[in-house]
Amino acid sequence: MIIQYIETALAHARYDMIDDEEPFYGEVPELPGVWATGKTLEECRRNLVEVIDGWIIVRLRRGLPISPIDNCTIEELTGMDSGVRA
Repeated sequence: MIIQYIETALAHARYDMIDDEEPFYGEVPELPGVWATGKTLEECRRNLVEVIDGWIIVRLRRGLPISPIDNCTIEELTGMDSGVRA
């Protein structure tokens, strides 16, 4: 479910060139605050995957809604213990 969501988000990503050490810039317009840069397009794309993943985790932990993309959603995870145990 999460992998499918990330792949769908990547299909909506927009990429540009910027004047920076990492000239490739990518963002997913449907996901507020989700953007990344990279020295190559592939690096930018990999970084964008990490940002999307982190965005999902933060929203789930805070109980915030996750925007559907092309009817692809992540349902709220219930019954899971959010604590970490060793």
